[in-house]
Amino acid sequence: MSGYTTEERGAPNSLEYRLYIKDSSGKPVSAMHDIPMKSAAGDGVYNMVVEVPRWSNAKIEIDLKSGLNPLKQDVKKGKLRYVANVFPHHGYIWNYGAIPQTWEDPNHVDGNTGCKGDADPIDVCEIGQKIHARGSVVQVKVLGVFAMIDEGETDWKVMAIDVNDPLAENLNDIHDVEKVMPGFLAATVEWFKCYKMPDGKPANKFAFEDKPKDREFAENIISGCHDSWAKLMAGETPADGIVLSNTGLGNGSSIDQAAAQAIIDQNPALGETQPLPDDVNKWHYVSLK
Repeated sequence: MSGYTTEERGAPNSLEYRLYIKDSSGKPVSAMHDIPMKSAAGDGVYNMVVEVPRWSNAKIEIDLKSGLNPLKQDVKKGKLRYVANVFPHHGYIWNYGAIPQTWEDPNHVDGNTGCKGDADPIDVCEIGQKIHARGSVVQVKVLGVFAMIDEGETDWKVMAIDVNDPLAENLNDIHDVEKVMPGFLAATVEWFKCYKMPDGKPANKFAFEDKPKDREFAENIISGCHDSWAKLMAGETPADGIVLSNTGLGNGSSIDQAAAQAIIDQNPALGETQPLPDDVNKWHYVSLK
């Protein structure tokens, strides 16, 4: 295991809920900046911060606008966001999260897609068998990547698998997924096309004729997003509200452990989990035709 732990604040399923990550010594860290992009476990192994466990609906993400970048639930028009269950999918169909120390630069037009980045860390769909807890830092093997176009922005979706998953030894590149898990990649494309349609939005589109690119391509995209993050941290790219505070990088944005704990302590104590909305388990039916 990675040795990271979490500290929750506020009541789960409330606007105040926050989840902070701590390292193996108990020191608070930034979920975005302090956790290395690559794991010490070996070549080609990346760290993934799990934002949304498989089968759940709460749209949790790393909060770039708050100190230490905790996980929080996305809010729209003052209400917590939950993804709809678009038949036959229930919630998210993989463990969903992000690779730390990556950033999709909204000022950079991607040469492959002709679209700018979405100003977030790069997204990961972990396709293994275990449901990982929110805030887990999981070591994953990258298999490939889809290029989703979301409201005119490039939103890369990296496909990966937990290195400890029983299937991991048989999955080394994107073409292995169809052999071992037939139908899974097609279901992934369908999920991303449909998930906003119950809100009245059009289906998302994909570059490359809806097909994923291979592992080498994916690793190059991740590397480019890591370079964009490094420029952000170095002040070469405007932060535009992104909080750069960290506890381990030893740069101008680094803070000490006391200051980091003070950021966490500003939040209310962990409260009772609030009930989910009545309609969170509703089936939604859409047609892509």
